[in-house]
Amino acid sequence: MERLAVIDFETSGLSPATGCRATEIAIVLLEDGAIVERYQSLMNAGVAVPSFIEQLTGISTAMVRAAPPAAQVMAEAAAFVGSAPLVAHNASFDQKFWDAELGRLGLTRKQSFACSMRLARRLLPEAPNHKLGTLARQLALPATGRAHRALADAEMAAHLVARLERLLRERHGLARVDHALLCRLETVPKARIPDFLNRLAT
Repeated sequence: MERLAVIDFETSGLSPATGCRATEIAIVLLEDGAIVERYQSLMNAGVAVPSFIEQLTGISTAMVRAAPPAAQVMAEAAAFVGSAPLVAHNASFDQKFWDAELGRLGLTRKQSFACSMRLARRLLPEAPNHKLGTLARQLALPATGRAHRALADAEMAAHLVARLERLLRERHGLARVDHALLCRLETVPKARIPDFLNRLAT
């Protein structure tokens, strides 16, 4: 499979539309089922971190204020990703912040996002839920560190994507799994997944 960029943000809130900003970003590059490169940084966007976010992530306002400027971090992150297709767990959240933070630099995302949560809902319907931590425990994925820190979560999502790729090859007999297929698969209604995969395998 081609190289993928798996992204995770920590933020000051739920949406950039309400003035929330990114406080940390991590990107891991996944190639042939293995993590080959990593980028991580706190980022100072000039916002305070609410206390409930600090309790969840361990990221404080003081940590963010000592971090590099958000513009510098996002420029580095965009260069690190390059043209690699993007993946995130609950991608609609990370996509909003990626687009908003890039937009502040006058940049526009060119590549699409695949969502590992939507993929897991289709390929692992037996899971009790499709939160990243739950899936990691169920699949016995490698431990990556504290949840709700960007690098730990990005690495865990990358391990999940690698496992889903392997499942598609081994359980469903797909010879080629690429980002375009993942994006198609996550839009297929759950009830139609078996037929969809059977057609691809023949």
